[in-house]
Amino acid sequence: MATESVRMPLLLALETSCDETAAAVIDQDRHVLSNIVATQHTLHERFGGVVPEIASRAHVERVLPVVDEALQQAGTTLGELSAIAVATQPGLVGSLLVGLTAAKSLAWALDIPLLAVNHVAAHLYACRLAAGAEAFPCVGFVVSGGHTHLYDCRSPVEFDLLGATIDDAAGEAFDKVGQILGLDYPGGPLIEALARKGDPHAVSLPRSFLHDPQLKFSFSGLKTAVLYAARGTPGSRDAPIPLTDQRRADIAASFQEAAIDILIRKCAQALVQTARTTVCVGGGVAANTAFRTALQDMCALRGVRLIIAPREFCTDNAAMGAIGWELFERGMFAPLDVDVTPGLMR
Repeated sequence: MATESVRMPLLLALETSCDETAAAVIDQDRHVLSNIVATQHTLHERFGGVVPEIASRAHVERVLPVVDEALQQAGTTLGELSAIAVATQPGLVGSLLVGLTAAKSLAWALDIPLLAVNHVAAHLYACRLAAGAEAFPCVGFVVSGGHTHLYDCRSPVEFDLLGATIDDAAGEAFDKVGQILGLDYPGGPLIEALARKGDPHAVSLPRSFLHDPQLKFSFSGLKTAVLYAARGTPGSRDAPIPLTDQRRADIAASFQEAAIDILIRKCAQALVQTARTTVCVGGGVAANTAFRTALQDMCALRGVRLIIAPREFCTDNAAMGAIGWELFERGMFAPLDVDVTPGLMR
């Protein structure tokens, strides 16, 4: 007599913290069965950045179709789910509320647990998915459009802030420099492509806090220096250097080199201060090839284990909501009156 196979418990994760509407189905062994992301780049590109009202309205239109597609791709149904995980902090308030409302409705209708996910912690948990094994404790480094933060992570759900940007995030600086150089939005991937054609030593640019023992970042001065390099210094009697294609590539390469120098130096300092032997890196900027190479070189020199999120899990997605299983297994369920915590995490 044939025995019926018992299916692994399934988690549906939702992510709507900014301008990506995403849903994923993950089993309890952390296998990602589907990961659907609906981007909004075309809606925001003419503004050069994310417009919160436009983002939240697009989430309303897309969240249920994205959920449906994720279930179909995973070959499952709502009735087979064991829990719903959703990003509730940090992020844009309207965007977060759309995802949370959808998750609450599903959890209530299906009578299954609701799990409130920290978006930043989820970025680091993407490294656990990459490793296929335990990645914690570690130094956690989230480098994205909204965050440039270092953490001492004792476990997937226990982490202390070591240092953060005092102004712009690294990803935001990449986007703004892209605007200065006349590139489309988002600027990060375009800066990386353009930098390959340039000389990273052609333009002298500042590196804030590079030798400061404090684990803090600042990219506003670097961004301003790029503006002056591209358009000239206000009040200067010298005519600006013509912004030829080669000059544009040199500025992009010099900016990328400066930004990566800052990121690598502070990550190395965090490893020394914490004595951790593993570093996990996530967030959209972690998709940058030059940054990944610099991380690999730094960690190899120090004998440190490096885990970088796969590129498809670097930018905002719902697969990293697999951290919901950590909450589930610890009984850390959210009540149905849980609210969002918008803004940036400090």
